[in-house]
Amino acid sequence: MGFFSRLKKAWGSSEDIAQQALDEYRQEQGVTAEPTAAQPDPALETTAVETAPVTRTDAAPTAEAEWQQSLTLSLRQAEPKLSEWLNLIVEGVDEKGPALWERLAFLFKALGAPESEAKEFIAKFEAWLDDMGYVAVVEFKSELQFRLALALDLEDEEDERDRLFLKLSEGISKTREQITKRIDSLLSTHSSLNDDFWDEFEEILIMADVGMEAATQLMENLKARARKAGTDNPDDFKDILRDELEEIFKVPPRIEVVNPPEVLMMVGVNGVGKTTTIAKLAYRAQMQGRKVLIAAGDTFRAAAIDQLKVWADRLGVGFFAKAEGSDPAAVAFEAMDKAKSEGYDLLIIDTAGRLHTKVNLMEELTKIQRVVGKKHEGAPHRSILVIDATTGQNALSQTALFNKAVGVDEIILTKLDGTAKGGVVVAVTLQNKLPITFVGLGEKMEDLRPFNGQDFAKALLT
Repeated sequence: MGFFSRLKKAWGSSEDIAQQALDEYRQEQGVTAEPTAAQPDPALETTAVETAPVTRTDAAPTAEAEWQQSLTLSLRQAEPKLSEWLNLIVEGVDEKGPALWERLAFLFKALGAPESEAKEFIAKFEAWLDDMGYVAVVEFKSELQFRLALALDLEDEEDERDRLFLKLSEGISKTREQITKRIDSLLSTHSSLNDDFWDEFEEILIMADVGMEAATQLMENLKARARKAGTDNPDDFKDILRDELEEIFKVPPRIEVVNPPEVLMMVGVNGVGKTTTIAKLAYRAQMQGRKVLIAAGDTFRAAAIDQLKVWADRLGVGFFAKAEGSDPAAVAFEAMDKAKSEGYDLLIIDTAGRLHTKVNLMEELTKIQRVVGKKHEGAPHRSILVIDATTGQNALSQTALFNKAVGVDEIILTKLDGTAKGGVVVAVTLQNKLPITFVGLGEKMEDLRPFNGQDFAKALLT
């Protein structure tokens, strides 16, 4: 049973985790007597919001005890959603500070999380706020919810999926306007899915950077679906297109288990956002409880090493680098040593932003693969290509060449929120049969989101 399922089960039971937390706080406050029949326990009331006083051996209930009891009751009465719980936690708290940290610690305790995890979470989040210069809750509330979802294993909770869909929908708004508006116009001017309809639809695809080859393949698939459904009615077209897109983005099952540490090799040309993507992946993994090491394998640019070092320090993850101009394969080899000897769960190896037309530089990537594999059997476990959605058709050529050189396992598509030609998402997947695992929808840590083909199709054709 997943963590969220256990929470829902426990939260609704008569002896729930929240009640246990309240009991512990009562003990800490010196409460010695259980409420009598004349003085019912407010934590067990399901309608009252205010709490009754409890008997203390030394004095009346403190303000601290009162807010803890009131908050416990409010949490129990709320819907079992992270967003609802967080709203209650930050209610009346406008800025970062002791009041917020105390309430966050209480939430962790109420959810049965170890005190050490709460302290570590709060310390890292406070350091991040200081680094970013955020003070007001409104500035960082979304980031806080994202971090809590990862730390408490609640990312698959329905409320978080809704947030992800909204973020994705906003991120592809330019593409949706480019494609959907034209499709709607096309559907309004045709009474059947005839040759003229398909010719005009092909033009829409090409304008959206789907590309000629992918557009042709997509058209043939759609025509076959329409024939199989026995329809040439334009009213059915969006459903047919949505079903086809979901099929295109369907990720085949694969063996996820690896011999630790897991090793990721990041590849991609300069300017695609590879450095920040590495930081965001490290951040996600760390928030999920993994010990992360970043290796600076782009030794041709001192700036690349410095940038990764800044990110590693900011995130509080491990970092390994050698001098500028060092052999990248040697960096990877020694980083692998460090990862194994110091008990890291995840090693992320950066590589230079190669000009993909330079064959000798591509060969260097295969050398990195070889030396890492010799040091740690099966590594790198995933070779991840980072491409920039705004580059359009260049993304297709980059994917083909990197895939040929190093055998790409998956794609991360950055800057999807910055293009009106997001059709490259379809083209890259359709032509190369490679899964897109994450998409970049902004600059913040929370803006690297898992890619869901079904959600993308739904958001695009809404």
